[in-house]
Amino acid sequence: KFEPYMRRELLEQASRQLVETTATALEAAGFSGQAHARNINLFYMRENLRERIVEEGGRYTVLHTDFSFTKDELLEELAQHPDRFSPNVILRPLYQECILPNLAYVGGGGEIAYWLERKSQFAYFGLNFPMLVRRNSALWIDKNTGKRIDKLGLRAEDLLEDTEGLIRRYVQAHAGAELSLAEEKKTLEETFRSIGLKATNIDPTLEKTVLAETAKQLKSLEQLEERLLRAEKQRHEVAVNQLRALRDKLFPGNGLQERHDNLLPYFLTYGWDFFHVLKEHLHPLEPGLVVISE
Repeated sequence: KFEPYMRRELLEQASRQLVETTATALEAAGFSGQAHARNINLFYMRENLRERIVEEGGRYTVLHTDFSFTKDELLEELAQHPDRFSPNVILRPLYQECILPNLAYVGGGGEIAYWLERKSQFAYFGLNFPMLVRRNSALWIDKNTGKRIDKLGLRAEDLLEDTEGLIRRYVQAHAGAELSLAEEKKTLEETFRSIGLKATNIDPTLEKTVLAETAKQLKSLEQLEERLLRAEKQRHEVAVNQLRALRDKLFPGNGLQERHDNLLPYFLTYGWDFFHVLKEHLHPLEPGLVVISE
């Protein structure tokens, strides 16, 4: 029965703080937030109605309706009609594991991050948290795309890099001259370090002035480095545009194809063979990205 957990959610309203604390920790570790928690993460349902429950001035109301309850009235309604209460996205995993416990949950990257946000909730409500297993994903490269990759002298794994990083690396590799000013910046730092020693021996208060001038000159070199890169990009404009198009096709919206592409075009192009190929190459319990070339 999920009714006791919904009762606690109404009375204690702990989920929001738990989720926000966990989400903050996950964001610090590089995971983006997956779902927005509210003070009460339950809907009230009647025929053709499913609206959120909110607490206002000591009363519990149902948004966009005339339904309003005191605390005791709402708890009585829950006890008599638990089917009229529905968890939202924040409580849904707890509901799932309460009515049908699982040893493990197998999902993609976003799904795993979403479940990780729920971990402190499971502990708070005393529910067993399933093991999280990251399934593998696929990158489908058709023949035409494969030819374009080969023409640019790249490998499929090169395209795993973010778009701007890929373009920068490509342009630097095909530039007619060295674009990096790393050696010049190193020399500049050594020169100003020497100047700083001389200056502070004469007047210690000059140290900040030397440091400020060092930062200023290094900034100028970095700006010049960017101008060199932009100029070289213009010389390789066709290749740069091709790289952007490849990245957009293989990683639409900077994400995986599985989160963007509709299955139907693949099926219309390849028929049932498409599913046979996926079945052959994909092994859900093995994490990673599987590159499948036509």
